[in-house]
Amino acid sequence: MAKTITISLPVKDLDASKAFYTELGFKFNPQCGDDSAVLMDWSETISVMLLTHEKWSSFTTRPIPPSTSSEVALNISCESRDEVDAMNRIAMHMGGIADVNPVQDHGFMYGRDFADPDGHIWGAVWMDMSAFPSPQ
Repeated sequence: MAKTITISLPVKDLDASKAFYTELGFKFNPQCGDDSAVLMDWSETISVMLLTHEKWSSFTTRPIPPSTSSEVALNISCESRDEVDAMNRIAMHMGGIADVNPVQDHGFMYGRDFADPDGHIWGAVWMDMSAFPSPQ
């Protein structure tokens, strides 16, 4: 069995969050979820479980941080610089915030960070591994 990762995120509006992630390129997985949770697949091994605040609270008593805090940054790979830019435009169009951090352009690596409607930070990153600097 392949090793996988599922990132669970509390969201205020499950339908809006499902639409947001769908527009970014995530695929809805109808095998998992109900009216309080949906599974969105990025790849065969990476998924995001979106949970209503009520459902999230059934797993932990820890408070949901405000949307203005940053506890973790989630980074996903893109096929091109254009795809990185497109994800930022889509995020803004779908109710997120584009460029919540400075754009990172190192030539061989290009990244832009955006926040989803609940303030979760995502970094869309493209890398040209053939141009990646050699370790000294």
